[in-house]
Amino acid sequence: MSSTPTNLDAVRQPIEMANGLSNAHYIDPAQFQEEKHAVLTSTWAGLAAAADVPDPGDAVPMTFLGMPLLLLRDKQGQVRVFNNTCRHRGMILVDAPRNIQGAIRCPYHSWCYSTEGRLVTTPHVGGPGQNTHDALDRSELGLIELRSYIWRDIVFVNISGDAPPFEEVHSDLISRWAEHDKPLFHGGADSCFKLPVATNWKLAVENYCESYHLPWVHPGLNSYSRLEDHYNIAEPGKYSGQGTLVYRQLKDETGETFPDFPGLSSQWDEGAEYITVYPNVLLGVQRDHAFAIVLEPVDTQNTVEHIHLYYATPSTDDALRAKNTAQWKEVFEEDIFVVEGMQKGRHAPGFDGGRFSPAMDGPTHCFHDWVAMRLQMHRAAQPDVAE
Repeated sequence: MSSTPTNLDAVRQPIEMANGLSNAHYIDPAQFQEEKHAVLTSTWAGLAAAADVPDPGDAVPMTFLGMPLLLLRDKQGQVRVFNNTCRHRGMILVDAPRNIQGAIRCPYHSWCYSTEGRLVTTPHVGGPGQNTHDALDRSELGLIELRSYIWRDIVFVNISGDAPPFEEVHSDLISRWAEHDKPLFHGGADSCFKLPVATNWKLAVENYCESYHLPWVHPGLNSYSRLEDHYNIAEPGKYSGQGTLVYRQLKDETGETFPDFPGLSSQWDEGAEYITVYPNVLLGVQRDHAFAIVLEPVDTQNTVEHIHLYYATPSTDDALRAKNTAQWKEVFEEDIFVVEGMQKGRHAPGFDGGRFSPAMDGPTHCFHDWVAMRLQMHRAAQPDVAE
């Protein structure tokens, strides 16, 4: 970590006086490493979608913050996240997505694990033809499993293992969206895509949180869901985002729409909300479909956005679903030049983190304050670090 920690006092001021996080939080590798521990691994970070492993035995290797992980649906149908490394010599176990028919076999010395993570075979470990050894207790050498939780099909992981329960951390948001606690059906291969973006992951959050930019960045969307039709959502220390009062359903040539989620109140007839689940998951809910964006922080200046679309029924009209995917992709691509432009701007040595509009930037300030709070908590636990 940097020997000169950033000053967070100005960030934690009331919005009328606050500055944003300083340049180092977007361009300094040492700062990225501090945030990795303070903001990402010690909280419930989004990793992937459960839909990425739809069938028992499905396994997808992935790298998150430099760590090799394995997303897997075990033979009983439970989604799990393991370290993707053999307990013998640390060999990568699965190097490409596949369905595991039998056991997870290490390609190095053929140690094998069940899809629940148990070590089940250790060929020749006691010598040729001897598959056991008194010094090795298989029950103690299962795959290392990460603490995980699934909400709205997103697989959240607490890598440090010591965060409060997900349901406790996000109880307010879960309650806010209780009406949307319905079965979600992933639209399939044509309802997911990813966008590599040359920006720090936090800038993607900041842009998503607010509607201030709509008239200039999303003119098509703003033509019917105008800036004045939106409202801010800012719950300090918890979550933030925006909502609209004029959500318009997508229609095909005959006027047909997607089926609605059942049992929603009239609030959602024309209302929709778009909220960040801190730190890195962007969620949207509407009457007839939902979406999730998992931000994968690659390094200080690169992020991959993983987008998934969900519906109220297992099957929907193919053409309408494809049209919906194309429409959202266009909207999200319109944001790329903005978040990449802000990233470039963070290399200006005189930039002080920027100021906030008290009327329009509440959700973004809320996120900055949360990041600063997490960093202060982390630094307070390190006796050799002082602001």
